[in-house]
Amino acid sequence: MADTANLSGIKVMVIDDSNTIRRSAEIFLVQAGCQVILAEDGFDALAKIADHHPDVIFVDIMMPRLDGYQTCALIKKNPRFGTTPVVMLSSKDGLFDRARGRMVGSDEYLTKPFTKDSLLKAVASHTSSAP
Repeated sequence: MADTANLSGIKVMVIDDSNTIRRSAEIFLVQAGCQVILAEDGFDALAKIADHHPDVIFVDIMMPRLDGYQTCALIKKNPRFGTTPVVMLSSKDGLFDRARGRMVGSDEYLTKPFTKDSLLKAVASHTSSAP
């Protein structure tokens, strides 16, 4: 099992159009010692990714302008960020959504509302192999 006790210094980006989701994720992650970058949609996120180089990215599927699938695909197509883990966030726990997430290159799928534990486990599992 991944160690969620020490996540200090890990940069995590949370992309969600819901202020509530962004804030709750930020609180959980900051308590665990992560650095948090928040973005409210895909365009906002793409601008910030280049500046901040997050270690893990959480992206909501249902967003205006650029949805989570499009955002994930754009991140994964960029040679500099193609290996960055992307975790899809969705209030739907459907097989189709999971499959579509995998098709655009997402590394994991987390159903909302997520718990602090599930969020930190996802971060830990994608960063434990980091040097």
